Amino acid sequence: MVFVAAWAVLGARADGYDPTRDAISRLAAVDAASRPVMTAALVALGAGMALYSPALRTGLGGPAWVATLANGVVTLGVAALPLGSTYDTPHEIAATLSYATLVGIPVLAARRLAAGGRQGWAVASVATGIAAGLCLAATAGGWREGLLQRLGLTLAQAWVVASAVSLTRLPPTSPSKSA
Repeated sequence: MVFVAAWAVLGARADGYDPTRDAISRLAAVDAASRPVMTAALVALGAGMALYSPALRTGLGGPAWVATLANGVVTLGVAALPLGSTYDTPHEIAATLSYATLVGIPVLAARRLAAGGRQGWAVASVATGIAAGLCLAATAGGWREGLLQRLGLTLAQAWVVASAVSLTRLPPTSPSKSA
């Protein structure tokens, strides 16, 4: 939620920045006035995802927790490799891996959800992953890149929040059975 709030507020306030056209990473670019706050938000997101992965492993099991941990690590990479430096290509690679792992989380969780009798959650997970993935893939086309990026990220991150809330209501599974 910190990450979403940061890009929403900073994007609305930045001069010459169009949230429907410009990527979120522009808010953390080397020359951006919003860099310290946006970078801190990226660090909070990366750390939060990495810290959530053990809870997802215990609560749901299966491979989704690995994608969650990977997402946290590569998101920290996005924060460490800002645009406008000599690291633009590594930044783009880290951002792409961050998108891929984020989209993979609900898709990878679907099988375990279905096996646990949560068919509705399983279907919603696959649909969320596909919709978020399509939005994020469409950013390559250049049309309203910022809008599509925000839509895709928001969909997938909303799934993460919903899954976290849901896990507080479920009995945990044994990590040895779910790994």
